[in-house]
Amino acid sequence: MTDAERLLWSRVRRKQLKNHQFYRQKLIGDYIVDFYCPKAHLVIEVDGGQHYSSEGKQKDKLRDEYMTQAGLNVLRFSDREVFENLDEVVEAIWRHL
Repeated sequence: MTDAERLLWSRVRRKQLKNHQFYRQKLIGDYIVDFYCPKAHLVIEVDGGQHYSSEGKQKDKLRDEYMTQAGLNVLRFSDREVFENLDEVVEAIWRHL
């Protein structure tokens, strides 16, 4: 896990948000997602710089389309958002549970 993922994990693990269980590095289809909450059908991705290249954006688009077709909601946050606005990130996740 990256430092940003570790930081977010510290706030979502152990059913801290609405008693929902999150899993990290979960395999869904051909993809490994950063965090997954099966009860809420929610995938959370924490994106580093490689996600902002044109190739990274295209891969993320295909990945998100796959997740959506599988009935999952995807929330994406930049690693910078996690570091600078962790409470706001957690609040956004809370609203989707």
